[in-house]
Amino acid sequence: MARVVVDVMLKPEILDPQGQAVQRALPRLGFAGISDVRQGKRFELEVDGPVDEAALARIRELAETFLANTVIEDFVVRVEESAEEVAP
Repeated sequence: MARVVVDVMLKPEILDPQGQAVQRALPRLGFAGISDVRQGKRFELEVDGPVDEAALARIRELAETFLANTVIEDFVVRVEESAEEVAP
């Protein structure tokens, strides 16, 4: 089983009030030096079988039509290695 991650973020030109609220709160909480915060969404999809180009194409289609509003959001699809694959 493989994990595919879809990260969805507002496009840079779109106002992000939630990110701005977090940014304004950071200095009051003792976190200085953060110049910008953007809020987004992360979807983790567990995929049965191999993640080949056909599977990634279907997931990109899913992201474009269901997970992201492409008028105001960008998305990135990537395969995430499992901890089992990374461990020696």
